[in-house]
Order: sequence, then C-alpha cells, then structure tokens
Amino acid sequence: MPRPTAAQLAYGSCTVIFSTLAMLLLSQTSSGVGVAVIALAALALGLLVALTVPAPGVRAERASAEPVAEEERVPTTL
Repeated sequence: MPRPTAAQLAYGSCTVIFSTLAMLLLSQTSSGVGVAVIALAALALGLLVALTVPAPGVRAERASAEPVAEEERVPTTL
C-alpha cells in the first residue's frame, strides 16, 4: 500500500478538525459518551476523505501502462 501524500494528510486532518467542531456545536452535547461518538465519527470521516483523494500520478501511470494502438496505414490505389 502506498504511503499517503501530504495532500491526503492535510485533507484528512482538516476534515477531522472541522467536522468535530461542527458536530459538537450543532449537537450541543456535554456528555463524555456523546463527545466520544462525535470524535469517532469525525475520525472515520477524515479517514474516508484521505483515502478518496486521488494520488498524484495515478492517471499518468495508468495511461502510460496501457498499450497505445497505432493507426494502421494501408496504401490505397486509385
């Protein structure tokens, strides 16, 4: 499994921080269980975001790995 890029780490971290703050403010929970559930949900969301950010060069590698069919030129007689 390839290592995560800096962009993936940044997007995942920002998602965890902002989603935790948003859920805590919207739910107005004060119990420890509620905060723990929100923290786990935010971590899962951050992991999902970090894994779905495309890695750079994946398209280029896939495109170069596929064989390119060259046009076959056939001489024609008129």
